[in-house]
Amino acid sequence: MLNLIPPGACNLLNSSAIYANNEVNLAEVDIYGFDYDYTLALYSNALNTMIYNAAKGFLIEHFRYPEGILKYDYIPNFAVRGLHYDIQKGLLMKIDAFHYIQPGTVYRGLNPLPDEEVLELYGGTYHVPLEQDSGFYGKGPKVKQFMDIFSIPEMTLLAVANDFFITNDIEYDPVHLFKDVSIWVRKQFFSTCFSETHAVLHKLVSSGKKLFLITNSPFSFVDKGMTHMVGEKWRDFFDVVIVQADKPHFFTDCIKPFRRLDTKGDLCWEKIKSLDKGQIYKQGNLFDFLRLTGWRGSKVLYFGDHLYSDLADLMLRHGWRTAAIVPELEHETKMVSTGRYALNLTWLQALTGLMERLQTHRDPESQQVFLEWQKEREELRIMTKNLFNPQFGSIFRTCHNPTYFSRRLCRFSDIYMTSLSCLLNYDLSYTFYPRRTPLQHEAPLWMDQLCTGCMKTPFLEEMSHIR
Repeated sequence: MLNLIPPGACNLLNSSAIYANNEVNLAEVDIYGFDYDYTLALYSNALNTMIYNAAKGFLIEHFRYPEGILKYDYIPNFAVRGLHYDIQKGLLMKIDAFHYIQPGTVYRGLNPLPDEEVLELYGGTYHVPLEQDSGFYGKGPKVKQFMDIFSIPEMTLLAVANDFFITNDIEYDPVHLFKDVSIWVRKQFFSTCFSETHAVLHKLVSSGKKLFLITNSPFSFVDKGMTHMVGEKWRDFFDVVIVQADKPHFFTDCIKPFRRLDTKGDLCWEKIKSLDKGQIYKQGNLFDFLRLTGWRGSKVLYFGDHLYSDLADLMLRHGWRTAAIVPELEHETKMVSTGRYALNLTWLQALTGLMERLQTHRDPESQQVFLEWQKEREELRIMTKNLFNPQFGSIFRTCHNPTYFSRRLCRFSDIYMTSLSCLLNYDLSYTFYPRRTPLQHEAPLWMDQLCTGCMKTPFLEEMSHIR
């Protein structure tokens, strides 16, 4: 089977690369915009533990939750971004791009639910109806999708609190628990990985690009972080700085006016007729921003980590170019680049193709072989999932289908990368080209598609002897 893997295939991916969903020519981009948290500012892994512990204390102090919850320490690798949470049932789960729950990834508390119980809870199907699922901004009436990176400790706390109540046989309402956890204040701590942010900003400004910052964070917090990262004169890099913008409403609301802040951070009262360099503005809306700056269309590239709050409206309504920051890419590309993953996936694809062809044979011997292959295929899928995360697997795939998160990433971002520092690896006239991946009805032209769909596979006979 090793012969099926092209030489160097395991070394093709690089976590420092920028990946394209849509063709983007940087030479056509004149204006670069940024979110702050997890875009300009990177955070240490210790932040999740800090948020989790602060939230536990908040529940106990403000909502009088049992102190027994304190015995639960933070579990670093329990949850992954992009999961869905059934608010009424108190279930954390992974849903694919077609609104189907991935079997084996539904958790009540810290324990997985048997697939049979999941089917019973959802009326005999793994499908979550659109009207129950997340709305446009990931907030449906019954199911919420966790999309920002700060939500990882939030999901862990929900699982822990559910587990405490269930284990101790304490009656509770999962809806109240969700609402209580959702309103805790997320304290934010920045790491030491900031020198690259200065390098990116310097590179862009030195090339004559205009820069702006639109963040939901308050000025005092942004000022401390940017001073630490870039220096006291950090505002010299930006043509426009907007704080407490209230995204995503900033992109859709045309009523809230801009307010200028003075050097002490206090509000000024004059009407804003222009957005001037060196000034700090609060709130406002995108319609006034476009009117006052004239920055429109594909000459603007905006970077953010939240697919809904940062990127969706800009791409769908305003035609800006968008770039998603996905820190999980570092771990995901590392796993995908291992020989173990390549072997598992290659045989999984080959086995799927063989099963597709064998299913037409109805004799008892063929049917027995089919059942054996079906069992082996399921084992391979679980092994591949566990390489990324034992509970929920990759944030990009549910077995073979893209995840709900992955589909949104492709829809709302032109390009995506691990961190802003990836820009340092490219010239500002570089063009990002998306890979042409074959559609289901098109002939596969490279190795990793050869095994999918045996009726379309020219080398199936040779593959059938590989074990």
